Amino acid sequence: MDSTAFLLWAAQRYAAPDERFVAVLLLALIGSQEIGGHITRTQQELGQHLGYSRAHVAWAMALLMDDGVLRRVRRGVYQLVPSAVLRGGVRPSDPGTPRGLARRERVHQLDLLKEILDDAAAPEAFRAMAHVDAHLPNGPRRTPAHGKAQP
Repeated sequence: MDSTAFLLWAAQRYAAPDERFVAVLLLALIGSQEIGGHITRTQQELGQHLGYSRAHVAWAMALLMDDGVLRRVRRGVYQLVPSAVLRGGVRPSDPGTPRGLARRERVHQLDLLKEILDDAAAPEAFRAMAHVDAHLPNGPRRTPAHGKAQP
């Protein structure tokens, strides 16, 4: 799966009027990634940035986690499925090292994918979507009340 296929999937998956905020939050999460793919923003911060409540952000993040698109690494640190939206680049090799003393390392997407696939703590749905040849769930997340899928 690559980022363009993922974005097309997300546009269809979260097309129902009451779930479109999930797509908005997904875009905000993609844009909030640090090099290496971590997002260090709280639900409250994301809500303030987007003009929504923390509870609304938590609801949308729960849907993304159910779909295997997002995982919580630890409190206030999240990660999106790397095969679709990973941000590579150069980062300090040890985030705890003082700025002037830190060595820098290049972060490659395939290396991060291997880390995810080898991480026993990563949810199975998340690891499954991390595969380059992952199969995305079909269709919209929910069918609208009138029984027909959105175009």
